[in-house]
Formats: sequence, C-alpha cells, structure tokens
Amino acid sequence: MRPIMKRIKDFDVMELDLSDEDRRIQAARCMNCGIPFCHHGVFYGDGKAVSGCPNDNLIPEWNDLVYKNQDKRAFERLTRTNYLPDMTGRVCPAPCEVSCVNALNGPGVTIRNNEKFIIEQAFKNGWVVDSGRPIRRTGKKIAVIGSGPAGISAAWRLNQLGHSVTLYERDDRFGGFLMYGIPNMKLPKEIVERRIDALRQVGIKLMPNTEVGKDITAEAIKEQYDRVVICTGSRQARDLDVPGRELEGIYQAAEYLKIATQSVLKDGTKASTKLAGKHVLVLGGGDTGNDCIATAIRQGCAGITQLEITPALPKERTPENQWPEWPMVLKNGYGQQEARTLFGEITEYTATATAFAGRNGHVSEVEVSGVDHFKPIPGSEKRVPADLVLLAMGFTGAEQWLFDEFGITEKNKDYTTNDDQIFVAGDCRRGPSLVIWGIHEGRMCAERVNDSLNALASQSVKARA
Repeated sequence: MRPIMKRIKDFDVMELDLSDEDRRIQAARCMNCGIPFCHHGVFYGDGKAVSGCPNDNLIPEWNDLVYKNQDKRAFERLTRTNYLPDMTGRVCPAPCEVSCVNALNGPGVTIRNNEKFIIEQAFKNGWVVDSGRPIRRTGKKIAVIGSGPAGISAAWRLNQLGHSVTLYERDDRFGGFLMYGIPNMKLPKEIVERRIDALRQVGIKLMPNTEVGKDITAEAIKEQYDRVVICTGSRQARDLDVPGRELEGIYQAAEYLKIATQSVLKDGTKASTKLAGKHVLVLGGGDTGNDCIATAIRQGCAGITQLEITPALPKERTPENQWPEWPMVLKNGYGQQEARTLFGEITEYTATATAFAGRNGHVSEVEVSGVDHFKPIPGSEKRVPADLVLLAMGFTGAEQWLFDEFGITEKNKDYTTNDDQIFVAGDCRRGPSLVIWGIHEGRMCAERVNDSLNALASQSVKARA
C-alpha cells in the first residue's frame, strides 16, 4: 500500500504492485502445499460462512501457469469460472488467501493480486474481448436488468453462448456498486469503464438511464425478449428511526459514496476541501463504513467518529475459530488506519446513535448511547458533534417493487422463479454479499437460462418431427 500520508492526498489507487519477478515467485509458493483448500468453497457456521473460494476458481492451476510464464493459459484457466478478475483482483476480501495452506505459518499466497496481474496481461494483449465473442448466434434475445457483478457476469456468459443480450442500467453509468459503491482508490473507475467497453465490443447492447418497470414496462420487456434475468442487487438499506432523522446532512452510505464518486469523475482524483472544518459520524464498522471514512478524509474533514453496535472482536483466533475458517478477529480497515493516523482512536464499539439534533434544519450534534444486546443503555448517553452523518449499517435485501411488476413471488435456489421466462441472480436473490458471489450467481444463472432455451429448442424440434 502507498504510505498513508501520501495516499490521503488523492483518490488514486492505493495498492502497489509486485515486480514481474516477485509475482512469479508468489505464484510458485502455491506449490508448497499438498492438499489445497483455497480453490473450493467449504461452508461452516450453519452454512452462513465460507472458507476458500465460493466460485470454485482453479487457483493452483493458474498460479502454476503464472510461475511458468504461461500467462495466456493462466487467463484461460482463471476465466473458466471468474469472468471479472479485474474486479475481484482489486476488491475481493480473498477468503481463498485465508484458507491457503501457507497461511498456517505466515502469509498466504497473494492470490487476489495474482488475479489482477493475469487480467491486466489479458487486457494488454487483447485476450479479453476475443474470449467473450460467441462462435455463432442462436437468435435468442435476453434482457439482463442491473449491471453489477451478477448482471455483467450473466451478460458476458450468455453472450459467449451465442444469445443476443441487452443490459439495462438505471444509472447514467454501468457497473452498479462497482461504479458508484466502491471508492476510486479501491477500484479505479477507468477499470470499470474498460470492462463495460469490452461488453460493448463483444456485441452486448447497453441501455443506460433506463429503469425497467418505469421507463419501460415489465410487459414490454417480456414481449421483446425470450428470457429476462433480474440482477438488481440488494439496495434496501437499513435506516435508523430515531428523533431528528429528518434533518439534512444525514445520508445513507451508498448515496454519499455515489455523490463522492461523481465528483471524482467530474473534477479529477485530487483530494478536495468539501468537508473542511466538518465533523463526520459514521454508523457501521464494515467495509462500507471504512470506505466512508476514507472518502471523508480525502474530502478534508476535521474529525471522525465511528460507531459499531457490536462488541469488538478478539485480537486473536479463539479455539472455536481455527484455520481454514475466516479469522473472526479485530481488524483495522484502511480507512480506520488513515483516520487513526490523523485523529487518534475513532471507533466506539457497543454504541449507537439514539437522537440527532441540529441548527436551521441541518444536523450538528448526535446523541450516542452504549448498547447491551442491541438495546440502548439508559444513562449512558453523551453528545458528539456531527455536521455529516453516514448510515453504513448494511442492507436488508432487494427492492421488492420490480419483482411485483413482473409478478414474481418465488426466487428459487436454481435461479428460476414462478415465471418460466424470468430468472434472478446475485444479491437480489441471496441477499447482501461479496462481489465474487455475484459473479458466481451470474455465471450459474446464465447456464440455467441457456439450459432452458436448449430445452425449448429441443421441444420445438420434436414437435415438428
């Protein structure tokens, strides 16, 4: 990573790359284990957590090919399962690296960064677009609604299979949370735009600023396309119903991050003074909360308070949380590290906001209370200054209204619905999750759609016979 005091001066990418020689050495480390745990998703914790790659990426195979300087073959192996390593190679939390056998006695192999290396080689050499073009066209038309990881993955695979795909996006730019939910320093927007341009080059039709169900009806979509895939994500954000919530200056994290990215796209990546003299309060201790902290720092804020409603995790693994499970230990995100360098400790655990106060209709102060089992503790209240409040408390699920427009009442595990024409994939089916899960769902859903069309064609041939 770039040094903190340098990287907070801009929205440019934070992560540094290895030299070519070191990259090959990292890939060679993958051969140090006899039985790999990285390449296959193993569920634990009542099926709510996963160790290893949930997309079943062929990690040892393409790492060995990188070591042998066979980068094109490595790309072909990698993209058998992962159509978007340009995204996961930058933003995936990499449960594969945690379950790497090398991680038992030191750091795991840099699997995520190796993915990024492979896809950069592929774009540089023109392999990406070539891999996305179909051998022939089937004559079938498919609409994919939503251009996040699941939507792009589904569209890419369906196009590879020869179907004519139209990708609908309600925003002005494609990518969903890849574009507007992840800050530029983690995922540069030219990387997202490059992938969208690749979609265009392989023959996928792109429809921005088009909200299905409003700008075009569900009925019209069903009439125009043989199949419809809904990949609208999990956009229903948790809110906080406390006194003063109506004050200005209180934003959902996704809304704030979108506005911030739009400013970067318009004004460039240099740090700004938009929040000069302002105090920021962030509710939520996850990745999105960290992104909000880091963004506010680059906008010149004067101070930050972060509230996390759960207790702090232990500093080391407990006996119940052993390798290769994800380590449930206290971590300092990149935004927290930056904030502590500037302001000292910012995070309060087992705490939440219980009221907002303001001046002239704008928030200026927050009442903070300790919590016990998610309930405020009477008498623990205190007040902290806040000119900007960001609600980064996660998402509860998909926006239901679009499913109602299509008459969808069932979302099945095999990506089908109660309507044979409509399929669903990604966070809007399984709930809020990782980018790699979206890619997996889009890929598997595309195969299910293709199977349904093949079955339809087979029935048609039998009928004519």
